Amino acid sequence: MIAIVYSGSRYANWRLSNKGKEVIELRTNGINPFFNDEKYITQLLNKNTELINHAEEIKKIYFFGAGSSSQERNETVRTALSSFFKHSKVYVSHDIEAAAKASCDDKPGIVCIIGSGSNTGFFDGKKVLPNNYGLGYAIGDEGSANWLGKSILKAYLNKSMPVKLAAQFEKKYELDRKLILDKIYKQTHASTFLTSFMAFFKEHRDDEFIKNMIKDGFRLFMDIYLTPISNKYGGKHPIYFVGSVAANYQDSLREVAKEKKINISSVIKEPIYNLLNYYANKN
Repeated sequence: MIAIVYSGSRYANWRLSNKGKEVIELRTNGINPFFNDEKYITQLLNKNTELINHAEEIKKIYFFGAGSSSQERNETVRTALSSFFKHSKVYVSHDIEAAAKASCDDKPGIVCIIGSGSNTGFFDGKKVLPNNYGLGYAIGDEGSANWLGKSILKAYLNKSMPVKLAAQFEKKYELDRKLILDKIYKQTHASTFLTSFMAFFKEHRDDEFIKNMIKDGFRLFMDIYLTPISNKYGGKHPIYFVGSVAANYQDSLREVAKEKKINISSVIKEPIYNLLNYYANKN
């Protein structure tokens, strides 16, 4: 049996497969070694009955996650998983590699993630080449749920949000300036707080203010990340998007891409299904 894990900061999606057939599908809280230590990850695993019941059957684990971007952080995840799944070989890598393998299928291409966070990279058919992107929710993540959360909070606090929309936002979340700043600057997991506002975006997706905010995020993403990396590698490779924000607001994404004369080959909401097929065929 193999396990495929694709994790953001908020949620981790798991798929367990035996002889090419999916056995179990489940979701846990996210595993991000930038925020979570080995103890936290172990406690998380020990709370899940299904993982406990199948721990000894799993022989290989392929874990891909936000924050898994250095050897030290990857080792944190690997050690925790290895101590829980004692009979398993554990592979840990960044979520951009997962997006590439789910989209490109061992062929060169440019892969873009717009979910809780955002990132992009060039996949040469074997690996994602190093870049300087993936700056995180504080100074990067343009277009993502993190960025949208920051944008709508700023619009609310600066009173640049339409009055009717602001009243609906206030009614839904019952937030004030002091509480917002406390959650961002004093409490842990500020990124989780920022992504929590995606429900409001979904409810008001036809509102012009909301639509323009989403499109502004996509424009920034393409200008800052996608266009430079496309130019760097010749501008002829297929371009793939992965992630919940890209998929849920695909119409706006494609509209902005058309403005910029960018051709999107595909948009995948949850790459874990393609990853499962990818690794099931190799085991």
